[in-house]
Amino acid sequence: MAAFQHTVRSPALFAGIGVHTGEYTRVSVRPAPADSGVVFVRTDVRDRDNAIPVTGDAVCKTQLGTVIGNAAGVTVSTIEHLMAALAMLGVDNAVVEVDGPEMPIMDGSAAPFVRVLDRAGLRTQEAPRRYIEILDTIEVTEGDKRASLSPADGFEVAFTIVFDSAAIGRQSVDLPMDEAAFRAELADCRTFGFLSDVEALRAMGLARGGSLENCVVLDGDVILNPEGLRRPDEFVRHKALDAIGDLYVLGGPVLGRFEGVCAGHGLNNALVRALLARPDAWRVRTLVEDLREAV
Repeated sequence: MAAFQHTVRSPALFAGIGVHTGEYTRVSVRPAPADSGVVFVRTDVRDRDNAIPVTGDAVCKTQLGTVIGNAAGVTVSTIEHLMAALAMLGVDNAVVEVDGPEMPIMDGSAAPFVRVLDRAGLRTQEAPRRYIEILDTIEVTEGDKRASLSPADGFEVAFTIVFDSAAIGRQSVDLPMDEAAFRAELADCRTFGFLSDVEALRAMGLARGGSLENCVVLDGDVILNPEGLRRPDEFVRHKALDAIGDLYVLGGPVLGRFEGVCAGHGLNNALVRALLARPDAWRVRTLVEDLREAV
C-alpha cells in the first residue's frame, strides 16, 4: 500500500464512443495538486460551472452506469471503469477533462484505461495517502440484492451473481485486491448485456453505442461475440470491477471487505451513502501515521 498520494506524471489521452449516448468523446487525464481528489471537467460546457468533483453525493444516476453531476446540472456518465483503474493504480488526484456527456466505453473493460495511465506514468506527491478504514459493518439490501462493507486488514472484494442464462448461471469471486491482483484478475473483464434488452434500452436513450466491440452480448443462453469470453467467469469479475470504481467516489481507497450479491451501481452507491452517514463506522487512516507510531 502506498504511503503517499500520487497524480499522473503527464496527461493520459484517449478517445472513443459512449456505450449509452453513442457520442464520440475525447478525454485527457491531467495532473492535479495533492488533496484535490478526482475532478471531472466538461470542456464542451462553457456557460456554467463545468467542474464535477467526485464525491459520494455527486452520484446522481445509477441506471446501467454511474453518473455524477454538479449543482449547475452538468453531468458525466459511465465513470466507473476509469475510476476503478485510478483507484487500483493508486491515482489519488487528477483532472479528467472530457468534451462530451459520457466517458468512452473503450472495449468495455478497465484495461484500456490501465494502458493509457501506464504510458502517462505516476508522480509521488508529498501529502500522505488517505485510506477509508472500515471500523464496523455497513450493509444495504434491496430484495434479494445485498452490498456490504466490513473491517479487514486490507482491501478485499467478493461478488456473487445469479442469472437465468445458462451462459452465466451462478458465479462468485472472492479476491484480496491490490494493484497486481486488479491487473491480473479484473482489469480486462468486460461489461455485458442481453440482446433482448437492447430495443427497450435504446428507447430509453441508452445503449446507443453498444456493440460486440465493447460489450459481451448474450442472446438467451448464447454468447454472440465471436471471440467468446476472456475468462469463464468474466461476468462476475466485471461486476467486481464496477464495484471498485463505485467505491472510489468515497475519495480514497478502502481498507475493508466489500461483498456484493446481485448488486449493481444503485446499491453500490446506496452503500457509499450509508457509510458516509455513519461516521462512527469508518475513519481516515494514513500509513505515515502508522510509521510514526511504530518508531
